[in-house]
Amino acid sequence: MQYRVLGKTGLLVSRLCFGTLTMGPLQANLSLEEGAALLSEAFAAGVNFWDTAESYRNYQYLRLALKKTGALPVIASRTYAYSADGAKASLEKARRELDLDVIPIFMLHEQESALTLAGHRPALAYLCEARERGLIKAVGISCHTVAAVRAAIHFPELDVIHPLINYQGIGIKDGTAAEMLAAMRSAFKQGLGIYGMKVLGGGHLGGSAEKALTFARRLDCLDAMAVGMASRDELIVNLCYLQGDKPPLDAVTRLARIKRRLKVEDWCSGCGSCIKACPQGALSVVEKKKRRAVVDRERCILCGYCGAACLEMCLKIF
Repeated sequence: MQYRVLGKTGLLVSRLCFGTLTMGPLQANLSLEEGAALLSEAFAAGVNFWDTAESYRNYQYLRLALKKTGALPVIASRTYAYSADGAKASLEKARRELDLDVIPIFMLHEQESALTLAGHRPALAYLCEARERGLIKAVGISCHTVAAVRAAIHFPELDVIHPLINYQGIGIKDGTAAEMLAAMRSAFKQGLGIYGMKVLGGGHLGGSAEKALTFARRLDCLDAMAVGMASRDELIVNLCYLQGDKPPLDAVTRLARIKRRLKVEDWCSGCGSCIKACPQGALSVVEKKKRRAVVDRERCILCGYCGAACLEMCLKIF
């Protein structure tokens, strides 16, 4: 396993970051024991970097895995909070539910621009205060836009950026892969730690996973890449590709047979909360036999944010 120091944070992280969204209740919904066992196996294989978020509702998996590993990985979480009180509540929830005194990385979730960052300034100020108090080690943002990466360069209090990047630019809301890379390189030169998301394009690049992961591995400005995993096969194959090795053919074959998709359950009322949460504009509400949400599968990148916004749990990725 290759490791890098994440920007100026001093945190040594594996280049493969375990994206935990896929294992939890918004997607695969593994049992608590299954999820914790998979995280433990990844840690034993050298994956010491785990990514989560308050909205993923999966802290319990990480908490159990921490007990199983007997060691402390670098954990990154994030919050949608925009006020100081909201950020404090989110951080305290993470510390309580993960049973950790210190959260290594805590970020503002899904920032879009300098304007969005300015609107979250009170939350950011609180996180900086928490860093000074030793409750977290690094402050950052996650984003799906080039504009947010460019803006982050002008916020010296930030340590880490978690941008969306893949070789086709799938899911980037305001530009191309080349434009995102240019912004990432500028931020990297300023000392910001960068770990990418959606390097497999939310599943759309699953058929060319070797190409997609090799592309990400070779990026000079990418310290690590978070890849969602919910099975041992995914863990083994991703580890091999990111180390330049050939994975077991049987594992590749099994994964190739899986076609993941977003399903809208029959009890959907068409309230529209998922539409506001979808960063790709892949959802709409229609009136046919009944009012309900429908998915544009060409635009959907299986990020799971819609499921987090649905109070009735109507949206699932299978």
